[in-house]
Amino acid sequence: MANEDIALMAHLMRRAGFGASREELERRVAKGYDATVDELVDAQGEQADRLEFLRYHPGFDRPITTPGMGSASWLHTLINTGRPLEEKMVLFWHHLFATGQSKVDNYNIVINQINMFREHALGNYRDFLVELAKDPAMIYWLDNCDNHGAAVNENWGRELLELFSMGVGSYTEVDVREASRAFTGWTFDPGPPRNYYSRYDWEFLYRDEDHDDGEKTFLGHTGRLNGEDIINIVCDQPATARFLARHLYSFFVADEPQVPAWSVTPPRDPAAIDLLANTFLESKADIKSILRVLFKSEFFKNARFAKVKSPAEIVVSTYRMVGGMEFPAPGIGEMCRQPMYMGQDLMNPPSVESWHTGVEWINSGTLMKRVNFCAGLMGDTSKPGIQAIVSNLQNQGELSPESFVDSCLDILGPLEVGSDTKTQLVSHATEEGPLNWGNQEAAAQRVGEMLQLIAASREFQYA
Repeated sequence: MANEDIALMAHLMRRAGFGASREELERRVAKGYDATVDELVDAQGEQADRLEFLRYHPGFDRPITTPGMGSASWLHTLINTGRPLEEKMVLFWHHLFATGQSKVDNYNIVINQINMFREHALGNYRDFLVELAKDPAMIYWLDNCDNHGAAVNENWGRELLELFSMGVGSYTEVDVREASRAFTGWTFDPGPPRNYYSRYDWEFLYRDEDHDDGEKTFLGHTGRLNGEDIINIVCDQPATARFLARHLYSFFVADEPQVPAWSVTPPRDPAAIDLLANTFLESKADIKSILRVLFKSEFFKNARFAKVKSPAEIVVSTYRMVGGMEFPAPGIGEMCRQPMYMGQDLMNPPSVESWHTGVEWINSGTLMKRVNFCAGLMGDTSKPGIQAIVSNLQNQGELSPESFVDSCLDILGPLEVGSDTKTQLVSHATEEGPLNWGNQEAAAQRVGEMLQLIAASREFQYA
């Protein structure tokens, strides 16, 4: 089996999911690259058993004060899903449509939003935006519950155009006002809680009597426009196609500048953005069609290790690599806080602009957290995923120090490292000579140490 085929498949699984074991990569290579893309895009695998999580953590969806526990079920799903691209897209939409528990103060409602993202993750963008506009967490987050026919609140209308669809410079202040008028009356109805310590349930409510039904002019279209009309017009705009294309490129292909710079900074690959934008328009905003084109493109295949892993990606991919996380055991609340320690508090982005990505994920504090987290797990030879790596190396027989390093890098990626990193790894391996299996426990310990060193390298932070 050609190593290049494994490397390409590993690249796909890092980006369209959260990595894969060598055994899974070999199975997928045998199936074929295009067939694997189709399987991922069509979400053909098994979903994680979220009912099992509910059985062992019945109060997870209504935590009041415990930081992190609100995202516990989602983390369990991210680690155990058989539909990695579907869940990767949930993470993408959470980043794009950032909604924070810090303001909503109702984990149940934010969890419902994440579930809605999963339902529409690979669907039609037009339909998705309509559901987003009806989502109680988003309505409260962007104050559309305070948007009335007699007193317009422009927060949702502005962010719909600025951050969720067209981008700065593609509309006027009049368009913001008219879009906001069209969404008057879109609010939610708080229902009574199920028990004395719970938050209220919220459900979408359209108040016809509070809607401004007058004539509006939006992006050159005039009529008695409602919210659905605004979204239909928005999704027909080339600006929307390019804006979403650039988001998808930045998330799946290579780190772009932060969103506020997009109006004055051209994309790093204009031809790629044109291809994705044209696919958006030709497919009538079908997300699956765009992703198929993206993952089968040469610009995607050639963009290896061009993205800094987000905290969620580094945590989930490492947990999936080491294994043993299928059962939702006690302590999962602490597991959920790991991305937060690295700068990404899931379900609680810092603002509607969401997190800044790429190299901005890294500072002296977050880097230390990343290294300690990854090295701590990768050196645990009791984990089934690490045991599988040890077994793989044992099957190769005695290995010279350089072959030992090369084999570890190959199994973990194949991971590409710079010459300085390679020299340091080989130097460490040389201290104890060739890796042999006369003392299996000592050999396994050496493997764990080498995996820890690789996990602590700069290159391990890239996808």
